[in-house]
Amino acid sequence: MKQLNRTVAVVTGAGRGLGAALAFALAEAGCDLVLCGRSQSALKDVAATIAGNFERRVQTVALDLADAKSVATAIESIKAEYGHVDILVNNGAMWLEDSDEDHPEDAVFGVVNAAVTGTFLFTQGLLPLLGHSPRPDIVTIGSISGLPNAALHSVSVPFYAAKRAQAALADGLRQKLAGTPIRSIVVHPPYLEDISPLDGAWEEAGSREKGAAATNRDIAEAVLFAVTRPRHVTLSITVDADEGGLYPSPARSA
Repeated sequence: MKQLNRTVAVVTGAGRGLGAALAFALAEAGCDLVLCGRSQSALKDVAATIAGNFERRVQTVALDLADAKSVATAIESIKAEYGHVDILVNNGAMWLEDSDEDHPEDAVFGVVNAAVTGTFLFTQGLLPLLGHSPRPDIVTIGSISGLPNAALHSVSVPFYAAKRAQAALADGLRQKLAGTPIRSIVVHPPYLEDISPLDGAWEEAGSREKGAAATNRDIAEAVLFAVTRPRHVTLSITVDADEGGLYPSPARSA
């Protein structure tokens, strides 16, 4: 991971869960971090944890991907502090579970705008900074929900559709950026067990038997693997699992 030393990584949705785990793993690999999310207090907690474990520069930036003005402000904040960005991890998204009741309009607009519109605008705004990097990568954290013929599981139709569009966004960027130094990488996680890098479960995740659910650590390792491949290699990774994976186990679908 020496090649990541002092690289600048921007992580959206970094205030909790997978985003916080990704930020921690990138810091451990040598990255300076720009943590973006809706809750500044949550971002500051993650930043304090990283600063307490690693000698890394950590900045927090308020970002609501469902709000175009917030996206524009966040882009300007990052441009004011950094001359380049090496890794952009598009992890931020809004969750919307399935329901027998009608989904509120603001929830539907929010989940679609965060995953697609806001993510695209944020990426577009940071392309000039990525263009100044010697090793620029865009990493989109998609979902198995975004894959053709994936099971609906318990997600809402708007979330399912937004993640399908996000997969297309990552692939569209890959095609548009062909012939440039910038790679568009995508990682599609299954349902995950949310574990903290500070918990013993983080170390135990690597020795899980087949049949167990995937964890945050599995996705963090997939991202680190992808961004450290030789520059001529661009990866699209689907992380599957018997429990919560691409196809429901018999027990879940019964």
